[in-house]
Order: sequence, then C-alpha cells, then structure tokens
Amino acid sequence: MSRDPVYLSKAGRAKLEQNLLTLKTVERPRIVSEITRAMHLGDLSENAEYHAAKEAQQHLERKIADLEDKLSRVRSIDIDKIPTDKAYLFAEVQVQNLDNKKEKISYKLMPPEETDVDNDEISVKSPIGVGLLGKSVGDRVEIQVPAGLLRYKILKISRE
Repeated sequence: MSRDPVYLSKAGRAKLEQNLLTLKTVERPRIVSEITRAMHLGDLSENAEYHAAKEAQQHLERKIADLEDKLSRVRSIDIDKIPTDKAYLFAEVQVQNLDNKKEKISYKLMPPEETDVDNDEISVKSPIGVGLLGKSVGDRVEIQVPAGLLRYKILKISRE
C-alpha cells in the first residue's frame, strides 16, 4: 500500500468514511450470513455457494483495508484557500478547443477518489488533469489522450 498523502475535501472524506461504515456494518454481516447459510448446505469441498461467499468476503475485506489505508493518509484541504491563478486541485478550468474554436468545456480537477466523469469532475492523475494542472489563464496546452491529441486554450480558472 502507498504512503503518499490522499488529498480530499471535507465532503470527500465524509463520503469515504460513510462508504467504509456501510461496508463494515451492512456488507460484512450480510456476507457472514451468506457463509453461515452456505455452510449448512453440506460438504464444503463441493459447495459452490460457500466458495463464492468466501471469495466475496475476501474481496470485501480488501476493499475495507484499502479504504482504511486511504483514510489513514487523508489530508483535508480547505478549498477556499486554494488560489485561482493556476489550475490546482479542486479548480474548475474552462478551456476552448483550439481545433474547432467554438467548443468551450469546463473540467473540475479532483482527487482520484472524488471524480465524477459524468459531471466533468476529472482526476488530476488523468491525462487531461495532468495536462491542465499548474497551467494559467491564457496558456495553450496539448494533451495526448487515447482518442488523439487535444489542443486547448485555458480561458478561466475558478473554484466552486
């Protein structure tokens, strides 16, 4: 497991904590119940339900350990103190597509644990996030993505 800090907003931390609580108090007992029920079905060596439940338990325990590890490394960030002179974590960056000059797109640069691609909240570790991070208004960037080369001009940087 990594020892790098995990930067989250207060809401992002609360979401991870709630997810961990749900895994421990709802999912863990449910899987234990499935294992117990499957144990009563007979010979464990040929009991597919038992083996499936044990595999689910191992997967769940890995998820719990991963969340506990992340939470132990969380560094909460006060979003209001982040400057808007450059594209930093939690910044909303409006760009113009230089290939068609018309399309304006906004991306919100988020920690990987808080991304929501459907709402244009992208990870700072994604190709676009890496390409925008640290840039200023007026900068032109070329970002290689799996679909090809994106060419953007940064129009505006703001916070929520």
